[in-house]
Amino acid sequence: MNMLPLSDDVIEELAEARFTNRELSWLDFNSRVLAQAEDPQLPVLERLKFCAIFSSNLDEFFMVRVAGLRDQVAGGVNKSGPDGMSPQAQLGAIRSEVDRQLERLDAVLVANILPELTSEAINVVGWQDLTVDERKFATDEFEDRIFPVLTPLAVDPGHPFPYISNLSVSIAVLINDPATELHRFARVKVPASMPRLLTLPGDNRFVPLEAVMVAHLDELFPGMDVIGGWPFRVTRNSDLTLDSDADDLLEAVEVELRRRRFGQAIRLEVTDDIPDEAFQLLLRELELEIDSVYSQTTLIDPSCYWELVGLDRPDLKASSRPRVVPRRLRDLEGSRDFFDRIRREDLLIHHPYESFQASITEFVRQSSVDPDVLAMKITLYRTSGDSPIIEALIGAAERGKQVAVLIELKARFDEQANIEWARRLENAGVHVVYGWVGLKIHSKIMLVVRRESNGITRYCHVGTGNYNPKTARLYEDVGLLTANADVGADVTQLFNFLTGYGRDVAYQRLAVAPTHMRNRLVQMIENEIAADSPDRHIVMKMNSLVDPQLIDMLYEASRAGVQVDLIVRGICCLRPQVPGLSETIHVRSILGRYLEHSRIYYFANGAIVDESVDLDPEQKDRFYIGSADLMPRNLDRRVEVLVQVDAPEAKRRLSEILVTCLDDTALSWVLEADGTYRRLGHLGDGINAHEVLEELAAARSSGGDPTLDLEMRPRTLSAGSLNAYGDRLGDL
Repeated sequence: MNMLPLSDDVIEELAEARFTNRELSWLDFNSRVLAQAEDPQLPVLERLKFCAIFSSNLDEFFMVRVAGLRDQVAGGVNKSGPDGMSPQAQLGAIRSEVDRQLERLDAVLVANILPELTSEAINVVGWQDLTVDERKFATDEFEDRIFPVLTPLAVDPGHPFPYISNLSVSIAVLINDPATELHRFARVKVPASMPRLLTLPGDNRFVPLEAVMVAHLDELFPGMDVIGGWPFRVTRNSDLTLDSDADDLLEAVEVELRRRRFGQAIRLEVTDDIPDEAFQLLLRELELEIDSVYSQTTLIDPSCYWELVGLDRPDLKASSRPRVVPRRLRDLEGSRDFFDRIRREDLLIHHPYESFQASITEFVRQSSVDPDVLAMKITLYRTSGDSPIIEALIGAAERGKQVAVLIELKARFDEQANIEWARRLENAGVHVVYGWVGLKIHSKIMLVVRRESNGITRYCHVGTGNYNPKTARLYEDVGLLTANADVGADVTQLFNFLTGYGRDVAYQRLAVAPTHMRNRLVQMIENEIAADSPDRHIVMKMNSLVDPQLIDMLYEASRAGVQVDLIVRGICCLRPQVPGLSETIHVRSILGRYLEHSRIYYFANGAIVDESVDLDPEQKDRFYIGSADLMPRNLDRRVEVLVQVDAPEAKRRLSEILVTCLDDTALSWVLEADGTYRRLGHLGDGINAHEVLEELAAARSSGGDPTLDLEMRPRTLSAGSLNAYGDRLGDL
């Protein structure tokens, strides 16, 4: 194996450095998101969009991850994780890093983005900046539309402190009662049913709704002297915890959703000018310490800037090509018979470069109206509010087809929407399964059973992304459409297992968590280590890498001399390039116009090593795609699916994606041995993976060969079998 020898004391020294902290790694990811907002080469509305994304990401981080750490501290948990940090130590490090990031956010908004918007005639102004006519307009809007929905809530001996809902923006009001000369406190909620930014007459001038409300507080408290009003926002613990003995999963989720509304406060956001009297009252009533408070100079909750990102100003946004229809789904006579196309060959679809609507949505629609389709089965984790896929499934059930939908009620922050979809589907006669109490069903699979002249054929889709037409325009994902009999048998077995009962189900082409996937991945890595080949190579593309066992397996592969290239968008707890531990491991994160979301796993020698069998080099490799990141939750506490991709054309397409990502120099951040990320280049510098993949998709759709010669690019891969695929891309 050529294992590098390590002494016991060296191993002990390295043990503490083997893993980086999960929470700090996630904050590193959000820091890279914020860096997009700081990039002057991006159009200004694109930069503003990243400010909003950064803010929304941070909200979820506090609601779930920080809330969990605070629960551990409150419960007296002092045990350190694999990275050696206790919950209390993690909270301290998180506080320091979030402070730094919020300073950067304020700075880029105040010094760069908002002034640049002003130069482009887009202005977010305060009340003091309004003209006389604009103030009259805002006052009329307040009296006609805003005032009627407001409910001022006083706090005094007869009025207890009101419940402050999660993530709602409120105004803390201080009032002087002229009859008693006593100061009173009141809370007024900024209506969530209205746009946060009030559009003023004329061209693209906006004033925050809370600024209009503060200017008219005297109308809410007649006869009182209003001292002032200051916006604030509360974040609450929103992690959903189910009783493992629940008899009715739907009822249990609904109960937990009601409890979530009253979760413990974990963060208070205030403006930096809030008076101490109001501030201390909020701390006391919310039962928070000072280390849970974050003050800002700009708008509280910058995610409201999404309202500006939606402006019709294409000149201030990143341009992109229209989504193309894969040529493989067209016919010279204009027919779009998906079943015929899929029978001919497995089809790999790459979103958003190839249209989700023209591929997956259209496949579901055709299946729902085809008289020869007998049954349709699908897993739904998240979907859009106006999902054409849901409509097609309902239509299929109404036409008498057997339709089964596995809806994951526990999909975080989509629980209520999924409950509503489940009830609507049930009312239409669809067989709805809610999943299991102890496991989330996160897999992205679909099965269509069709009657054909030679018998029954099963058509399957296995993907990396949700069946959500809206996010499919922004998230990068891949999916396999296949009529392969082995895949069909596996997917059928899996659906029967999920909707019924069974144990020890065997699969040929699928790796399924929590029963088989971990062992399959370990086996693939072991095969690469043991392979008698000069080209031993592992490439993994995923969202997060956290699992200690698989990280240690990759360390073992590196010590054995295997080349390991990791494309990890978000959390990465592995340390690359550590002498004696991970010298052959390289990690990069790609952030750009699209959210990298696909999971692709490549093993140059993934086939079972058997020296008695002389396999062609192209048959020794293994590609897997699917729903699973390498995290304990994915491998041990979720139903996840990876499918082995064997069709030569599909494998070449996957190779094209990996090679392009590893060649990228414009969007990539490289993870160093000390846990920090170094940006390779900037927009416009070198190879931009998103632009390259757009060009390749367009060229392929038009019927010509892709014109970009990947072999001429700077290489980041060592010579090996993956390169051999890259060298043949011109033959597509």
